[in-house]
Formats: sequence, C-alpha cells, structure tokens
Amino acid sequence: MILTASIALNWILFLALFPIAFFWFRRAWRILFRRDFSEVALKGGMPPPNPERYAPYTLAINLIGGGVIVFVILGIVTGSMDFDTWTASAGVTIWMKFFLDFALGRHAHPIVPRRKKVDPTRPSAEQQ
Repeated sequence: MILTASIALNWILFLALFPIAFFWFRRAWRILFRRDFSEVALKGGMPPPNPERYAPYTLAINLIGGGVIVFVILGIVTGSMDFDTWTASAGVTIWMKFFLDFALGRHAHPIVPRRKKVDPTRPSAEQQ
C-alpha cells in the first residue's frame, strides 16, 4: 500500500472520530448528570441568561451526534461499512452538529434592539 494524500486524510478523519465522540458524550454527561449548563447554546463563548431552557436540545444534539459517530467507528472496525458510507455518515454528522449548535446558540441569544443614545445638546420633546 502506497501512502497517498487521500489515504492520509482518511486516516486522519478516522482517528479524529474518537476524540469527537468523547467530547460530545462528555458535554452530554455534564448536562445530564452534573447539571452543568456552562456549554449550552453558546454565543461568543457565553451561555444564554436561561440555559436550563435550552439544555434538553443541546443534550439531544450531543447524544445523537456522539451515538452516530460511535456507530460509524464500529462500522469501520467491523468492516460492515464501505468507504463512501462511513465518510458520508461521519461528515454529515459533524457538519449537522456544528450547524445545529450554531442555530441553537443564535436562537437562545435573541437580537435585542438597542436604545437610541440621548444627545445632551438636543432638547427633548418634553423640554420644548
């Protein structure tokens, strides 16, 4: 077997599945058992004001994503998944996890309209 760029990248993807599954299951563990909501619906590294509300969604995203990744790892090791299937499954799972986390974070942090700054040199309607 000759080591080409394609084979090297496939090995990198396969080996990266292990820490990905670990971190996703660890996030789910922290939410479910430790009741740690510090990584729920993040936007700019900050959780929302009420992370308990969004914790079940983050828990589901992490559990389903981690489960699919473990299923892909087992499929690769046992040889029951061909190359196209496991790369597609792993890629779609990783991207969907990122997109769903992003969407949940944006939903949990609504855009609040800013108040207009008051110009001290301009008289207000009450002063006129």
